[in-house]
Amino acid sequence: MSSWFFIICQLAIIFCALVGGVFLTFSDFIMRSLDKADPASGIEVMQIINREVFRYVFIPSFFVLAGFSLFAIPYAAITLSGTTALLVIIAGVIYLAGVFLVTIVFNVPMNNKLATLEHSSPQAEVYWQTTYLPDWTFWNTMRAISCLLAAICFMVATIGHGF
Repeated sequence: MSSWFFIICQLAIIFCALVGGVFLTFSDFIMRSLDKADPASGIEVMQIINREVFRYVFIPSFFVLAGFSLFAIPYAAITLSGTTALLVIIAGVIYLAGVFLVTIVFNVPMNNKLATLEHSSPQAEVYWQTTYLPDWTFWNTMRAISCLLAAICFMVATIGHGF
């Protein structure tokens, strides 16, 4: 493993852990807290969160990891060998499928639908309680687990390759 790829993998470990930590925070206590609030208040706060997430560190980290995964999979297949190559490939696939794809297919459509609803409407409350809270939280938890697994794979792949 080249030194530059090793360093990038180390950064991927850190960013997978950071992104996964955000997901875990939501699944562990933010969504439960929003569920305990008045539905209109919980919906309104989540709508604000969904607008604010596009600023600052989270979204760039999320997309950079997807780009790195798209690069790392073929790079590992062509350049690396053995268990190291396999672990980097698995890490990239886990991130792309379990984080990026899950976000696009499940979480973002639910966020978009929630954004169209008036937070105090009966329709919003039904959607919030019957679909959004349970389904969004489930898929978000899958994203947290996927980040953890990708970080572990990147970490094990780089063990013994320190520079």
